[in-house]
Amino acid sequence: MNIKILGHGCQNCANLEKATREAASALGIDATYEKVTDDASIVGYGVMRTPGLVVDEKLVLSGRVPTADQVQELLAPLA
Repeated sequence: MNIKILGHGCQNCANLEKATREAASALGIDATYEKVTDDASIVGYGVMRTPGLVVDEKLVLSGRVPTADQVQELLAPLA
């Protein structure tokens, strides 16, 4: 699974990455992680408010920081 964290490196982006890593680990998902920080790429995914979460090139969340449990709910059907 390829997971991208979209944002400029703020605390919300770091929190999203942490929650996502915890969720993927809890589900036993082997994932690669990438941070996307340039505006053109972020907007290219349709994100107007960061942070954003892209899984296998599909935008699954933007504009908020979920808990690890909430990310698990997003990732489980995609695993």
